[in-house]
Amino acid sequence: MNENEMLVRVLAQKKMTISCAESCTGGMVAAAITDVAGSSEVFKRSFVTYCDEAKHEMLGVDQDILDNYTAVSPQCAEAMARGCAKNAGADVAVSVTGIAGPGGGTEDTPVGCVYIGFYVNGMAVTERHLFDGDRRQVRRQAAERAIHGMLGLLQ
Repeated sequence: MNENEMLVRVLAQKKMTISCAESCTGGMVAAAITDVAGSSEVFKRSFVTYCDEAKHEMLGVDQDILDNYTAVSPQCAEAMARGCAKNAGADVAVSVTGIAGPGGGTEDTPVGCVYIGFYVNGMAVTERHLFDGDRRQVRRQAAERAIHGMLGLLQ
């Protein structure tokens, strides 16, 4: 059994629902979850909020966070996860925001920098990762880490 299947099983056992808010992964986390048979019992909805405007409008990310910290920040990842759970009516949520490349990186936020937010039991935590590889590899690693992290928090 892979981690996607384990996540769906754990959510079903706990009678919990999940939603996703994704930027650089563009729906890959939601796709990984919904690839699992029976995921309709636990999966509520997904938000692909690629631009700042969507993060603000769909997830309620405060404009001050976007202006002062940028979309690629722990503050934004946390706000995305919280807003996702609230607006989807889900028990738990995962968010992903980062720079997949090949361009767009800076010294402080290089290509491969990804923040993942988790919202579980009313608490939000974020992780910062620096993934290696090309755009496809960074996105894949981020999606896999999002699933792995959520599973770890729920077990």
